[in-house]
Amino acid sequence: MARRPADLVGLTGKGRITVGADADLVAFDPAADFTVDPVRLHHRNPVTPYAGKVLTGVVRTTWLRGRTVTGDAPRGVFLTREGS
Repeated sequence: MARRPADLVGLTGKGRITVGADADLVAFDPAADFTVDPVRLHHRNPVTPYAGKVLTGVVRTTWLRGRTVTGDAPRGVFLTREGS
């Protein structure tokens, strides 16, 4: 689910688990439920049609380049496509 979209936009170091690729991974619990709370959204505008709805599937942990993301501080690098 990640390699093909990454390849389509020219991000060849993303979307795969292999030597030399970025170690960007998530631990996902497909059976866990959560209620959408707009206050907890990390968007510029926390308006959502899903407010108060119960959704299924929760990301438990995220790793960016092999390091655990805590959400305390922004991390990462803005990526551009080749030829852009």
